[in-house]
Amino acid sequence: MTYCLGLALEQGLVFASDSRTNAGVDYVTTYSKMHIFKPAADRVFVILSAGNLGTTQEVMNHIQRDLDYPSGTPNLASVRYLFEAAEYVGQVSVAIQREHGKALSQSGVSGETTLVIGGQIKGQPHGLAMIYPQGNYITASPETPFLQIGESKYGKPALDRIVSPQMSLDDGARLTLVSLDGTTRSNITVGPPFELAIYPKDSLEISHRCKFDAEDPRLKMLRESWNAGIRTAFEQLPKFEWEPADQAPRLPAGPAA
Repeated sequence: MTYCLGLALEQGLVFASDSRTNAGVDYVTTYSKMHIFKPAADRVFVILSAGNLGTTQEVMNHIQRDLDYPSGTPNLASVRYLFEAAEYVGQVSVAIQREHGKALSQSGVSGETTLVIGGQIKGQPHGLAMIYPQGNYITASPETPFLQIGESKYGKPALDRIVSPQMSLDDGARLTLVSLDGTTRSNITVGPPFELAIYPKDSLEISHRCKFDAEDPRLKMLRESWNAGIRTAFEQLPKFEWEPADQAPRLPAGPAA
């Protein structure tokens, strides 16, 4: 399985992904699920992928081929808006899924892939979109400034409680790692190495791209600090009215059951 996410913040974009791929409990490997394209000086794109690995790799190969050998049809170097980039990638994805879908389904395998694309074209705002297997897409918004694909449910609570469009890119990067690490605690199909990329708006360059192995001291420190903070917050929760008196706030007494 997979877990990838992107944040659309006022200061720019943050992308994060795990690298675990498995085809059964006895075959676990790692592949990068973060793909960066810089097709021209005036644009940059990051694509995150979740789903069938073969489909994903073929989609990325076709995107690169269209850049290397342009044929007059849309590609990442010629689109004028981010939504056009999402439409183009969605069309490539659907075409490949259709090509292999029948054979894969007969083998009991899903060929679907879900993608997140984010970036910026000069003169246009930065943005983030999630592309469904059917080729359509949704975009991030100030009300929902994050998009997730793959095993998203375990990492969502931290995002729901903390993320806001006004947060800094560095805080956003820390939050994505917290979300990824929290997912690995509940789902063994998601795991390090984690990849992280930061895009400051209007820079047209990825400012940071990092990889965090399971034993990375930075990741360990973040995990330990987060866990300690949660435990401290729990220990400081208001007490019930029947507990021994202390200095902690008290929960009001409710009606008798």
